[in-house]
Amino acid sequence: MRRRSAIKLTLALAAAACLAAAAYAANRPAAAAAGKAQYLSSYTWKLNQRWFGGFSALKLSSGGTAMTVLSDRATLVTTRIQRSQGLISGITARRAHGLRSSTGKTLRGFAGDSEGLAVAADGSRYISFEGAARVARYQSPGSRATVLPRPKAFRSLPPNKSLETLAIDSRGRLYTLPERALDRHGQIPVWRWNGRRWSHPFSLPPEGGFLPVDADFGPDGRFYLLERDFTLFGFRSRLRRWDITAAGPVNEAILLQTRSGIHDNLEGLSVWADGGGRLRATMVSDDNFLPFQRTEIVEYALPR
Repeated sequence: MRRRSAIKLTLALAAAACLAAAAYAANRPAAAAAGKAQYLSSYTWKLNQRWFGGFSALKLSSGGTAMTVLSDRATLVTTRIQRSQGLISGITARRAHGLRSSTGKTLRGFAGDSEGLAVAADGSRYISFEGAARVARYQSPGSRATVLPRPKAFRSLPPNKSLETLAIDSRGRLYTLPERALDRHGQIPVWRWNGRRWSHPFSLPPEGGFLPVDADFGPDGRFYLLERDFTLFGFRSRLRRWDITAAGPVNEAILLQTRSGIHDNLEGLSVWADGGGRLRATMVSDDNFLPFQRTEIVEYALPR
């Protein structure tokens, strides 16, 4: 979510901030039921840098000690995570890279509305943009963009509500879907890049007021979708999971659905396995560069 949208929400968010704080104090994440995500920890990340904030995607590696995080102002940041008894105790930013266009120019404004992040097996990064809806490959964080072909479906997506998510499966295929643009059947369209062309292999069912904000494939091969809803009392978050088969998505499960104000504006998702083989979901909040929001890193343990 870029600042222009945040400005429209500023008054509502300011009014909700105090209510959300009270809701959080009264409704801290409780122990999860069987088959649900279990809350582990929240860490508020603070850093006095001009580029800091607006984080919309992240990916963890090296057993949860290395993190790449993406700002919606075209900044890619590499970090190290310090942990104590498996929980985040500190984050050290190593380097911030301003993303470049295919011509080498630094991306800014409408063209630099970067939202989704996927990391390929060879280390290259794929990033989705929702201003001018597209997906680009970066061989390294500082390299020029290689923009993938843009199908007609991308060109008709609404500005600031388009390619919010990006995920990559074990075969190296990319999956992206819009934040708010349903197909003709009222479903959430999912597009897949197989290295040569885009296709529309399946759609996902919308439910309630939640909108997609990020997705990932876990080490278990299943597809995870992070969704968000905004109410007068703050943000709600939901995490759903599917098995992706040749016939489409099956075995939908709602692993997490929070009440308003439990967490901030969670927009980024990374599903990974810790040293003991336990699945974890790490999520980051987009503070919209507003002083009454925070950059929150939240972790949950996931059922197998």
